This record gives sequence, C-alpha cells and structure tokens, in this order.
Amino acid sequence: MENTMDKEIMMEDRISSRRLTVTITKIWWERIIVHIDLQLTYADESLKGEKFDVYAVDQNFHAKARFKQTIVDEEHIRLSMNMTNPGNCECLPMGSYFFYVCRKQEILAKCVMAHELVPEAENVSRSFLHNNRTRGYLVNFYVTEGENDLPLLMHIMDAMKVSMEQESNGEIVKSAVTDPAIKMKKNAGRMRWKAYYHGQVKKYKDRQKVIMFMTEQSDTLGTNLQAVYDRMCERGLDKEYTILFSARPASYIRQARSSTKELLHKLAQCDMVFIDDHVPLFDWLTLDKRTKLIQLWHAGAGFKSSGYSRWGHLGCPAPVSCHRQYRYGIAGSRQIGKFFSEVFGINDDQILPTGMPRMDEYLDEAFREKKTAELYEQYPMCKGKKVILFAPTYRGKNRKTAYYPYHMIDFQRLYDFCGEEYVVLFKMHPWVSEAVPIEEAHKDRFVDANKYPNINDLFYITEILITDYSSNIFEYSLMRKPMLFFAFDKIQYSFSRGFHRDYEEAAPGKVCYTFAQIMDALEQKDYEYEKVEQYVDKHFDYIDSHASDRVIDWILLGNIPEDIQKKLRHIEKVNQRLPLLNFSALEEEERS
Repeated sequence: MENTMDKEIMMEDRISSRRLTVTITKIWWERIIVHIDLQLTYADESLKGEKFDVYAVDQNFHAKARFKQTIVDEEHIRLSMNMTNPGNCECLPMGSYFFYVCRKQEILAKCVMAHELVPEAENVSRSFLHNNRTRGYLVNFYVTEGENDLPLLMHIMDAMKVSMEQESNGEIVKSAVTDPAIKMKKNAGRMRWKAYYHGQVKKYKDRQKVIMFMTEQSDTLGTNLQAVYDRMCERGLDKEYTILFSARPASYIRQARSSTKELLHKLAQCDMVFIDDHVPLFDWLTLDKRTKLIQLWHAGAGFKSSGYSRWGHLGCPAPVSCHRQYRYGIAGSRQIGKFFSEVFGINDDQILPTGMPRMDEYLDEAFREKKTAELYEQYPMCKGKKVILFAPTYRGKNRKTAYYPYHMIDFQRLYDFCGEEYVVLFKMHPWVSEAVPIEEAHKDRFVDANKYPNINDLFYITEILITDYSSNIFEYSLMRKPMLFFAFDKIQYSFSRGFHRDYEEAAPGKVCYTFAQIMDALEQKDYEYEKVEQYVDKHFDYIDSHASDRVIDWILLGNIPEDIQKKLRHIEKVNQRLPLLNFSALEEEERS
C-alpha cells in the first residue's frame, strides 16, 4: 500500500457546488481557548451524519491547525482551539487564516459570519502579553471586505513594544548602540553554552541508560524526584542505570560559570531528565533529541492558573519555553490531566495519570503513625486537641515579593473560638518570609509552624484545613476531613493569577469571603463536607502507594498502557499529516 504520509495531499475544491453552508453563530473565549459555534445548512441531505474536519488555512494555502470538535447535533458543531497549542505543542504561527470545512480531501465550505455577529468580531479579538509585557500575541477577527458571504478571517501577530513618542537623535543613537549590545552580549553567552553542550553531546552520543534528577529551584531535590529515586534504589535499578543529580537554586540566585558547565556536562550524557518545576535554562537551551525531559510537577491540582493557562498575565511564559520540551508530565487522574497539559502547552495524552510519587510515603500507614508521634512530641499542645491548620498560598508576583496580609485574620476571635477544644497551626507558603504575628497571650493556642519542612505531615493531625487557592487541598482531601476556603480577594486574585476552573464549584468545602464568615462556619460546623468525596473521586485514579512504580514502569521502562499509547500515536499521525495538506486548489477562488 502506498504511504500517503510522505507526500503532499492535494485537497479538492468543492465549495462552488454549495452542498454545504457553514455559518459562525458565536465566538467566545475560555482563558487561552477560543470556541466557535457553527451552524450547518445542508443543500445535499446525503452529507448529514458525515464526519467533517475544520482547518485553519493560511494565505499560502497550507493548513496550520485542525480544530477540535464537539458535535452538538447534525446541524450544530462547536470548534475549539488552544491558541498556545493547537495540537503540535507550539503557538499558532503568525499569519491570516480562513476556516475551511472538509470531508476527507474535499473542501466543502468556507466558514462565514452570521450577519448579526459581524459587529462583535472586533470585541472577541484578544491580545496576550508576554515577555514581561514587552511583546503581545494578538488574535484578531475580521470579516473579509468585498465579499457577500462575510467569510471570517483570523489574523495572528506577535508584536513588540515600540515608543509612541518621537525620539531625539541622541536617544535613537543611544538605543541603537546600547540595546543591541546588551542583547548581543546575552545571546553570545548563551551561544557559547549551547556550543559547549552540543560538543559534549557528540562526546557521549553512544552512552546509554543515564538519567538525571534535576531542580533549578532549590539546593535539594523535591519530594517527587526523591520518591522516584528512592524507589529505583529499592528495586535495584540504581545498578542498571547511571543516575546523576543536579540541585541548585538557579531560578533566583545567580550561579557560577563552573556550576553551569558541570550541569551541561551532565545533561549531555542523559537519556532522560526528571524535573519537578520550571527550569529557566531550558527556556533557551533545547535538549538533544535523544534526551527525554519528564515533568514530575511538584503540585497537585489546585485552582490557580500557571504557565500557559495564565498567558497574558504578568509572569507568563514566552511562546517558546521550557514547558514545550516535555515528553510527558504526570497527574493524579485522567480527568484532571487537561489542567496540566494546558499549563505546559502540550497535548492532553502526554499527561500520564500515574499519581504523585510523593504520595507513596504519605499514604503509607507505618509512616503516618511514625510522623504523628513525632508531631505530638514537637507540638505537645496539639495532643488531645482538635487541630485547625491555617495554610494559605502567598500574595505577590514571585519569591522576592511574596507576602500574606495577616491583618485579614481576626486573631482574637479565632483564639476565643479555640477555647479548650482547638489549637491552630499556622503554616504559610515557603516564600512568605514574615513570621505570623502571634501575640504572647495567644501562644497557648496558636503555633507558627512555618519552619516545619513538609506540610503533608501536618495533615495527619489536622481536623480542619483553612486555605484559599493552594494546591495543598490535593493531598489533604485524602484525609477526608473538612476544609474551609478564605477567599477574601477572589476577584483580584482571579484577575492577576487566573483560575483554570470555576472556583466555587471546584472548592471541596465552604467558600468564605470574610473572616467573619470563616468564624461563623467554624462555630456552626458548616463545612459543606459532601464536596470532599466528590473532589477525591475526580482527582484520583489510584489511591495507593505505587505512584513511583508507575512513573518507573510507564516512563522509564517504557510500559505506558496501550490505550494511552494509541492516543499518542493518533495525535502524532495527525501532526504528521497536517503539513502535507495542500489547499492550493482554492487559489483561483481567492483571486476571484
């Protein structure tokens, strides 16, 4: 059989037959995902029930993306496209696009706007700022002029910030000399590092079974990385593989050249690299093709957006970043995998539902008993009392500016509520450096637990968790105990950080907007506890101590379940076929 995956596929123009008319009735956005509702009108009834593909075709008559579809009924389809990843883990390229509906190799219709929707075209255009708001990825919708059918044109542009004032001759000369010089110096340094890395790759090209556990966020490995490494050793795989390590706080502390050189030397040897957070180095260094980069993300599933899911917000990644290089990521369940794929700008099926490796120890009963005894020894005031854990996330843009507004807490009312029944442990986000302002008179019921290393251990003795937008709810939910959510700044937080799902619906407990409401809920024991079990059902495919084994078996040893492999092969096939589609048959129609 002839292989159609290695030559152009000529599409046939059948638009003039008017067998099908496709009208856009609505355009709307869900974060970085554009949704387009279509109404199909059939002149040829035999087309009903047929499967259609809808492509974004550029002005060179090449398909650059295929829309995802939701079939509403025979006459209505909803198209969806993630603008940061239409399927190939890259942003849709700059250019102008028409949308064409096809059946196999037949082009049946060009999507046109409903007349009443035309005035809204400009209103649904979007700009996504990135690179510290110095650049913008613009998505603009237009109705093509001079055509009766009102075809929709989508224009994509990545724009740069420019001065809006006329510069003096001195300013022009200064910017022409200094700005390129600074950029050139930075790029020259990176070019030298790239050359060194690729030289080392050639040196070690025949080396096999070398893996590395790596972080640029700390001088110690994170819990997911440590858990997988420990399990490899328990299984004797440390004797079969050469295991390297790199742990340095390079994301916020400048590193010596010798440190970077050593890291690149190690990377060049690796078949696989495990990380558990963003690595700035990989924003500009592309790993060799033989090296698989695996993201064992440090957090479970909370609410706040990060990565590409908050594109357009301050601190979001550039179109090309570390995230694009991930071969696989992991999640607790298939249902929530889409949250992680959106964050990383990769495809849903690249997120494997292995569960979190750090949960293995957490769910081990012997470990729980041991840690519980240690906690009561360290915090004796908790023994015999019900523990409330106050553990919110930080406010601020980053590690340097992180804080928590302690004035929002009514310490006195909380202290009075405790009485002889409760004590409160305060565990702030690690980036919050300011100590909890506990008055001397409150220290018999309040404890600052910020220096305790692992919040998960504290969950063993906790009766009620008070948090906000933190992902700590992921682990705590398995304790199957009540939670309250103190969301006093939900509107501001949603604007600055964004949510990847409806906050009130997803929160596994009662949402409160004032501290008085928190206290009322505590006093009335009004926790909306039924939401906890719903959360667990959705977020965990496995509740056991074998997540590290699944990471090892599926990813390291290559034994991914066949149903997931089948989906991965399908998307690969689609991506291989897309650039081969040739829509040049439309050229004559476009001229006319």
